[in-house]
Amino acid sequence: MIKVDPNLCKGCDLCIEVCPQKVYENSSKLNKKGVYLPCPKREKDCTKCHLCELICPDQAITVEDDKMGNEGDESND
Repeated sequence: MIKVDPNLCKGCDLCIEVCPQKVYENSSKLNKKGVYLPCPKREKDCTKCHLCELICPDQAITVEDDKMGNEGDESND
């Protein structure tokens, strides 16, 4: 799951530029700051590389693994 916090995002679009899978597009909705938010339109293509989280200067993006432990991870820590 990808979450973009509309209260933190300033619309710099760095996440759109850095995503190797082209998951993000600009939304048609403005946030309170008057900027178009990035929207994960192709979330199913996300490989969970977390580049968008790392590049976001405002820490507005959170990438979570919504299938935690269900994709063949048989390690027991």
